[in-house]
Amino acid sequence: MSYSVRLKTKYKEEVVPALQTKFGYKNVMQIPRLTKIAINQGVGAAVSDKKLVDSAVSEMTLIAGQRAVPTKSKKAISNFKLREEMPIGARVTLRDNQMFEFLDRLVSIALPRVRDFKGINPKGFDGRGNYTLGVTEHIIFPEINIDKVAKITGMDITFVTTAKTDEEALALLKELGLPFKTNKN
Repeated sequence: MSYSVRLKTKYKEEVVPALQTKFGYKNVMQIPRLTKIAINQGVGAAVSDKKLVDSAVSEMTLIAGQRAVPTKSKKAISNFKLREEMPIGARVTLRDNQMFEFLDRLVSIALPRVRDFKGINPKGFDGRGNYTLGVTEHIIFPEINIDKVAKITGMDITFVTTAKTDEEALALLKELGLPFKTNKN
């Protein structure tokens, strides 16, 4: 028996039929699916300390389970002492099995570790079915050893879907287990 990703199996067996009945899709190919998760971390203090980018890349590689790459500035801004092509952050794009593994760890382990967590904001959609979630502290992931962290930074996690509308994408992400806030406050 080969190993199968838990969330990928859940998508095929539970999420697809649920979305098909909710939106009345005639064809299986119309059902929205998650295509990739892009994780981005900006390190503003990297202008003065080059080692912060290296630590951000290594920490993001641990979190994502896939090699992260440093991002470079596109143009020079003299007020920020920023030169063109200077490393200022880290990013990684996850697809297929790594994407579902990361999403599973995010929902079941990392998000419950956030202090005073009441759910994620449902207003992070871009109008085309993609959702961006901001995490203020990257130490919520259990892969990070808090004692070895030089600086606590945040990150943006973008879920890219094939959904045509935000309503379809919200339904997809809810079915996959993302804990959205309800408006009953």
